[in-house]
Amino acid sequence: MEERFELIAPCHFGLESVLKKEIQSLGYEITEVEDGRVTFSGAIDAVARANINLRTTERVLLKCGSFRATTFDELYEGIRHIPWARIIPRDGRFWVTKATTNRSKLFSQTSIQSIAKKAMVESMSSTYHINRFTEDGEDYPVRIFIKKDEVTVGLDTTGVSLHKRGYRQLVGKAPISETLAAALIMLTPWKEDRLLVDPFCGSGTFPIEAAMIGANIAPGVNRDFTSSTWEKLIGKRVWYDAYDEARSLEKKAEMHIQGYDIDSDIIKCAMKNAEEAGVSQYIHFQAKPVRELSSPKSYGFIITNPPYGERLEDKKDLPELYKVIGERYKALNNWSMYVITSYEEAEKYIGRKADRNRKIYNGMIKSYYYQFMGAKPPKR
Repeated sequence: MEERFELIAPCHFGLESVLKKEIQSLGYEITEVEDGRVTFSGAIDAVARANINLRTTERVLLKCGSFRATTFDELYEGIRHIPWARIIPRDGRFWVTKATTNRSKLFSQTSIQSIAKKAMVESMSSTYHINRFTEDGEDYPVRIFIKKDEVTVGLDTTGVSLHKRGYRQLVGKAPISETLAAALIMLTPWKEDRLLVDPFCGSGTFPIEAAMIGANIAPGVNRDFTSSTWEKLIGKRVWYDAYDEARSLEKKAEMHIQGYDIDSDIIKCAMKNAEEAGVSQYIHFQAKPVRELSSPKSYGFIITNPPYGERLEDKKDLPELYKVIGERYKALNNWSMYVITSYEEAEKYIGRKADRNRKIYNGMIKSYYYQFMGAKPPKR
């Protein structure tokens, strides 16, 4: 029987349900859902398929072990008992790239990192019968989470975070991350046959992510990952098959996606980014202000991340800006609107209460995802 592995996928707080659905659609079994992460199990090819296909996680960690530790001795013993030599070759470069703790007795990140490294060396020395490791081979970065004294140890299979799809060469100020944009689109009932407009598109993240979803372009299909060189664990063939599978599922779609912004330079960036992502044919970008937003079509979608006054001097313009958003939305026929913002008075100035409101952390900023539902189009 094929060996099973547990994998951990971290995500934005409040978006676990979207990630869970994505993982299940790849055919994997969910073993645990916690705040900001989903754990699932699969054969070794799950490492490749998850990295290439998941839109809403930041990275994929291979779970190496979990245990309870309230002292550094217990931490040392727990990590020493993980069979590291099964995964890491004798020339592998291994280190603890990150240690996070929450409501636990152990909290010094640097101490956790150095004790874990010593325990890994000890564990591998007893298997390889050497005391010094050259560490001139491939990278094996380790991440450790400690919550309420429960330690989880994972190997980072991804490397550069998954929100770096490779298409966004140029960004405006306060850009939304690709993983968050994808998750917010997936929280709406938008389908590729419905008009989608982002009137504050900046460098184009919402329109581009929507086009990639509509054309079923896997977000990681044009990049590589740290674990693609781990031949002791995952053969090259597994990666080739996963890339081929993803490319075979892409489709040509009839899509109407529009991105507007008041800044013509940032619109040029958005066009370039859409080209890099291979979706420029699906998106119409144009420099224009939100007060010119109109459409003769019904049942469209607005999905957007308007300014929310990060700087104090911008705050005074917000009531007027959100009033305009509300007026332009009201003038559209049976549209739905989804707005992510940290501006607490957004509903007041938009002029109506959202049908749903979801609290989401965008980085460290507490934001709200206001969902104004339009009517459903008649069945064709």
